Amino acid sequence: MTDAPLKGLLVVSLEQAVAAPYCSSRLADAGARVIKIERDDGDFARRYDAVAHGESAYFVWVNRGKESLCLDIKQPADQALLQRMLDRADVFIQNLAPGACERAGFAQAQLRARNPRLITVDISGYGSNGPAAEMKAYDLLVQCESGLAAITGAPQEPGRVGVSVCDIACGMYAHTAVLQALIQRGITGEGQHIQVSLFDAIADWMTVPLLHQDYANAPPQRLGLNHPSIAPYGAYRCLGGEQVVFSIQNEREWLSFCENVLQQSDIATRPEFRCNEQRTAHRAALDAVITQVFDALPRHAVIERLKEARIAYASLNSVADFSQHSQLRRIAVETPSGPVEIVAPPAQQSAFTPTPGPVPALNEHGDALRREFSEAATSERRQG
Repeated sequence: MTDAPLKGLLVVSLEQAVAAPYCSSRLADAGARVIKIERDDGDFARRYDAVAHGESAYFVWVNRGKESLCLDIKQPADQALLQRMLDRADVFIQNLAPGACERAGFAQAQLRARNPRLITVDISGYGSNGPAAEMKAYDLLVQCESGLAAITGAPQEPGRVGVSVCDIACGMYAHTAVLQALIQRGITGEGQHIQVSLFDAIADWMTVPLLHQDYANAPPQRLGLNHPSIAPYGAYRCLGGEQVVFSIQNEREWLSFCENVLQQSDIATRPEFRCNEQRTAHRAALDAVITQVFDALPRHAVIERLKEARIAYASLNSVADFSQHSQLRRIAVETPSGPVEIVAPPAQQSAFTPTPGPVPALNEHGDALRREFSEAATSERRQG
């Protein structure tokens, strides 16, 4: 096994909530040293809930492996301390309210003028330009603003995606952009500025619905557990009320489904079902055919037919079922209140296995960091 790929990199993150901490936590997983700057009362995500031995589930998830330092960046002494840290940093991430960092004296252009190798990252709700730039933004608000909620949920009303997808998407794009910037810095020797917003991140995920709206004037409809533009693809009840979810992706699978699952080969060639567009247009008639067969079969029998036909299927699991899933990989992370089992990092690499560090208590590393980055220590380091 090799060293952690980002070992030796210093990341300073003036962060709160989910998007920026998500990005910096993944850099920490890869070996970067991440210093989390918090207000005296801490990142408010520390108090979103208290379900993990008294710790917030959100905070444990996206703050492992970091050092915590409380600063008041409106105070000259703390401003100077943060500046000394940034003079040595490789990456600076911030997601304060629009303009707050600049007003405190930490505009990205000035920082990179002092430290040309620095990569600066601004994470915001709607970006730095346009009429919405000053709007405060949180995940559910952006789900609604972007149209995501309008295509999510049952036909009767829109719904929220059950996890913070706007925050997660933004943090993932920021993480990718930082890695690209590090590669480019290795070639040019210079850092750069990165901007990522929650709105832009989820807008990319909304491309297919947007193209349906712009080019067909027909946005996807809310269909609950059915796919809006592929049929059959969704949840169907079997004998006894249990459900099975399955997906048809191409005409070869459709033929196999009719022959082996419905056991009615002639259905495949009916004009209203002959291609995906026709099946989608005649979804009610198609569902009636499928329901007639499934209503007479217990779930296990439907699954056996789906397996034989090589049709992709899934169980409609609860979160409790997911917790016991045979494919779920977990790792233990230390927290101030004790170890917490979380989901293991998704990427499995042959040359490196992440070992996420502990979740810090508020200002846990404050004294040590103030000594390390004191004016005297910085002067001594320069002389050395």
